[in-house]
Amino acid sequence: MNTFELSIVTVETEIFSGVATKLFVTGIEGELEIRYGHAPLLTSLAPGPLWFEDVDGREEGLVVFGGMLEVQPKRTIILGDSAIQCEEMNEQAVKLAISQAEQSMSGGGDGKIDYTKAHSELMLALAQLRVIRKLRG
Repeated sequence: MNTFELSIVTVETEIFSGVATKLFVTGIEGELEIRYGHAPLLTSLAPGPLWFEDVDGREEGLVVFGGMLEVQPKRTIILGDSAIQCEEMNEQAVKLAISQAEQSMSGGGDGKIDYTKAHSELMLALAQLRVIRKLRG
């Protein structure tokens, strides 16, 4: 089986260190799929979903809030600014955050619109919903 070493760390903690068969992550240029033997790569991560499959076929997921990705043929390292793991995500709270961000962007609320903040909140909430739906079915 073609596997690679995967390390996912943030400022707060080491999230995963082990062997994986594939990794999906959002770079600043778009979504990436990393497998054994991938060409070397160094890129910034965009806030978004991340999931990987371990050697037993189990998928784990999280949302990263930016960071860096380094890929070597047999080793991949993710240095995330911050992250939320799937088991910490609450689907109802995420749906509420999506609704509130959409309302803010449409001009609802107190009349003061910070589109950049509302857009960032919407993108992070949508990323969490993608991870929840992918891993919890």
